Amino acid sequence: MERYFGENTPKLGFGLMRLPKIDGKIDIEHTKKMVDMFMEAGQTYFDTAYVYDGGESEKAAKAALVDRYPRESFTLATKLAGWVGNNEEEVKQQLKTSLERTGAGYIDYYLLHSLNGDSYVNTYNKNHLWDFVREQKAKGLIKHWGFSFHSSPDVLDRILTENPDVEFVQLQLNYADWENPDVAGRANYEVARKHGKSIVVMEPVKGGSLANPPQAVQDILKAADPKASFASWAIRYVASLDGIISVLSGMSNIEQMQDNLSYMRDFKPLNADEQTAIRKAQEAINGVKSIPCTACSYCTAGCPVGIPIPEIFAARNRQLIWGQLEGGAEDYARATAKGGAASSCVECGQCEGVCPQHINVIEKLHECSDIFGK
Repeated sequence: MERYFGENTPKLGFGLMRLPKIDGKIDIEHTKKMVDMFMEAGQTYFDTAYVYDGGESEKAAKAALVDRYPRESFTLATKLAGWVGNNEEEVKQQLKTSLERTGAGYIDYYLLHSLNGDSYVNTYNKNHLWDFVREQKAKGLIKHWGFSFHSSPDVLDRILTENPDVEFVQLQLNYADWENPDVAGRANYEVARKHGKSIVVMEPVKGGSLANPPQAVQDILKAADPKASFASWAIRYVASLDGIISVLSGMSNIEQMQDNLSYMRDFKPLNADEQTAIRKAQEAINGVKSIPCTACSYCTAGCPVGIPIPEIFAARNRQLIWGQLEGGAEDYARATAKGGAASSCVECGQCEGVCPQHINVIEKLHECSDIFGK
């Protein structure tokens, strides 16, 4: 018997946000191979969203998964983006579109996407989306429903108090952000568990940065286990928490899939010595002042001057984390050759309004402009 909803779900989730691409389009054949490896290893949880890759992620789920495997052999999660649509009817139409794109017949885990204090009141409540997902569950089009969340513990507590029938929440949890006040990983986790909610984990590797952490962290983890990949430490850390349904990994190639399956096929929680190593790594990473960008690219879609913000921040982080001043400058030059320079920011603020990490994007762009000279 399960102690909590989803306890027996295999703990590695395949996030379909960063799929392999050729010439800017999702490589379906490569994706099929990754899906086959994932399924053969006994994993079952796939995660996409209405807005990922402009809908191409959901279509890829159909081609690589739904059309090729029995429907009962996997679970599919997708999300409703409350900010997409001119009115309530158009917002709600997303579920029908997602069902058409995926061909899944029903959605196992349906999420209201990227909630914070403002969107909860002015988007999701205003458009009656809570009642909408309840109605769709009653119709059988949704098996379970919840929401993904990017805000403070008090907001999460309010949402769960006012909507006690929420079945699960999706939270950003990783060892680097566990005590980060801007992300509030530990505090949000504790609020969710206080309400008895199961959790799907997003960004366990922090947009890939924990797969290649700062040198001080690498030294600690390699001393603890020379054979373990850095990504394995990050994923196993959150998978070891109580109440976890699945830990999403946005895998982009077969090599990443192989690595993840090597330790998650027969998942074992971190032992006491490994937990000690993680605590040391947390102390080390807290001493590195970097820009906490996860390259989700939510900021770029509405940028009026086309600034490649994640690429610019990655260039700056190459300098901050690794001390590679020339390499960072070269990365910046390549990024801005195809998009706006940091200095072209018009300070409209749309990027800061959608950033899940709550980065002061305008301030950081000014900093990058000063460092890189334009």
